[in-house]
Amino acid sequence: MNATTQLRGSYWLDTAPPGEPMPPPPGDLTVDVAVVGGGIAGLSTAWELVRRGREVAVLEAGRLAAGVTGHTTAKLTAQHTLVYDHLRRTRGAAGARLYARSQNAAIRHAAGIVEELDIDCDWEEAAAFTYAENPRREGELLAEAEAAREAGLPAEFVTETELPFPVAGAVRVSGQAQFHPRKYLLALADDLRRRGGSVYEGTRVVGLAESEPCVLTTDAGVSVRAGHVVIATHYPVFDRALLFTRLSPRRELVVAGVVDAEGAPRDMYITPERSTRSVRTAPLGEGKRLLIVTGEHFTPGTADVEERFGRLSAWATAQFPQVTFTHRWATQDNDSTDSVPLVGPLHPGSRHTYVATGFGGWGMSGGIMAGRLLCDLVTGRPVEWSGLYDPRRLASVVREGGTFLKHQAQVARHFVGDRIPPLTGPAPEDIAPGDGAVVRVGTGQYAVHRDENGELRAVSARCTHLGCIVAFNRAEQAWECPCHGSRFAPDGRILQGPALRPLKKREL
Repeated sequence: MNATTQLRGSYWLDTAPPGEPMPPPPGDLTVDVAVVGGGIAGLSTAWELVRRGREVAVLEAGRLAAGVTGHTTAKLTAQHTLVYDHLRRTRGAAGARLYARSQNAAIRHAAGIVEELDIDCDWEEAAAFTYAENPRREGELLAEAEAAREAGLPAEFVTETELPFPVAGAVRVSGQAQFHPRKYLLALADDLRRRGGSVYEGTRVVGLAESEPCVLTTDAGVSVRAGHVVIATHYPVFDRALLFTRLSPRRELVVAGVVDAEGAPRDMYITPERSTRSVRTAPLGEGKRLLIVTGEHFTPGTADVEERFGRLSAWATAQFPQVTFTHRWATQDNDSTDSVPLVGPLHPGSRHTYVATGFGGWGMSGGIMAGRLLCDLVTGRPVEWSGLYDPRRLASVVREGGTFLKHQAQVARHFVGDRIPPLTGPAPEDIAPGDGAVVRVGTGQYAVHRDENGELRAVSARCTHLGCIVAFNRAEQAWECPCHGSRFAPDGRILQGPALRPLKKREL
């Protein structure tokens, strides 16, 4: 068994104050702006709008900052691996500069909020590094350093780091930051409410009518009327522009443990090598730091997750032999096919609906940037980088059509191939306690799980989003859709969208 199997989940959820529960709306309501999603993008947008005098309601299906934002590594940086040389080639030098300015402005804005609200969120300034161990990648790093510097970032190529192993080279960007995301966002939510905003947890939105005003419907049948609606659910649950064709879900694993502060890296590191390895530390006090290592990315529903947790923890132990693991968790990101987030009007005909998605693993700076951008769009203020992030853009999709077609081919393979039941496969009696499998029943497929007490439960194996067949993730005890990343509990309850309905129960 993996040595990290029995560890606690997300460190951010484990160590933040639980916060006062905020019940669903007791009845219909009307506001200026409704924000769907209580992660960093949604809460940042709502807070900015309340500061501009708008009446705002945040509608969160679960708990605030407990979804994707609660499972991040919480790096606040404009240095997004090898993005600037790519942007310089695909969007031109001007596009790369806009990207750098918007992301760096988000970091400085967050620093100002922490100071203004006196938020205790373990805020630390740090440098961000993208490194490579393979000497053959030195040219990529040199080009990235040059492009990031041209874009306006304080970037340089270096060969020395704090890491306990040699690197062939790295791009270093100073003046970045790291923090405790849940502590930060709970403080933001408290300030939002003090200023007259409303926050509702346990409120899943299942319907959107783009009328004037817009009307949202919750799973409890409550109607929320709003002049403007922002969809900030990580993966858009309402997709009138078929944005799911331009988004690829990616799951990534995290292990964390205690190390001595002396000798622990204080800056932030990432490499695209080895299926990604990301390293940072967080303060623990009394001469200790929390080492956080991320990597082993994969499409949901397509990997042996326990094996990958083993690989990641083995790598962390090899590099930091003194680590004592305390937590492990996983995060999920959506990559846009042209490498730039989709933030702006929901679709070409939108007049009052907006979206924020496709942050590609950089949702901390991206979410804060999106909050400021969407607030300006809702209130009619011009934003110089709105065109860069506009979801309605087509030129970049055409330019990077190879990535778009590759993504569609992968989805089509799962949609068609996985729906054909195999002639042979596991039977319910073959499923071990704590495991699950898709079982052929007649001409159909059931998702069958056996709990630790030996009891079997069955649900439909078809994701309620677009009908792809789910697969079981034993390490996280979840059914996952490989097409668009929806995740469900063993009993079919929704854990993560874009699905809006649970998996239907089945009788064996």
